[in-house]
Amino acid sequence: MSRPVAPSPELSPPYRTKRSFWRSLHVALAGAGCVLRTERNAQIESGIALLAIGLGLWLRITRQEWAVIFTLITLVLGLEMVNTAIEAAVDLACPEQNPLAKKTKDSAAGAVVVAAIGSVAVGLVIFLPRLWPVVMHWLNL
Repeated sequence: MSRPVAPSPELSPPYRTKRSFWRSLHVALAGAGCVLRTERNAQIESGIALLAIGLGLWLRITRQEWAVIFTLITLVLGLEMVNTAIEAAVDLACPEQNPLAKKTKDSAAGAVVVAAIGSVAVGLVIFLPRLWPVVMHWLNL
C-alpha cells in the first residue's frame, strides 16, 4: 500500500489562492445572498424569520428567548444554504438520475425540514403563551 503524496504547489488549482479575510467574507456573503435571491425555500424561511423577529419585538421576549430564536433562524437558513450547495454539487457531479444522488439530495433537504419543524415547535413554546391572552382579548372572551 503506498502512502498518499501531497500535491505539489504547481498542481494546485488556480482558485485556491490565498486571499484576505475580508475578501473571503465578501465571497461568502455573496454566496449567501445568491441563495437568498434565487432559492424559493430560502425566501420563505427568511420571511418566517422576519415574522418571528417582528413577533418577538412586539411581545418583548427575553434575552434568552432572543438567543434561541436567532440560533434557530441561523440554523435553518444555514442548512438551507448547505442543502443548496449539496444539490448543486450533486447535479454537477451526476447529471443523470442516480439512486445515490437522490438519497444525497433528499437527505440534505430532510435536514432542513427537521430543523424547520423543530424551530416551529420552539416558536410555539415561546410565542403561544404570550399570544393566547392577546387573542382572547381581541375575541372578547
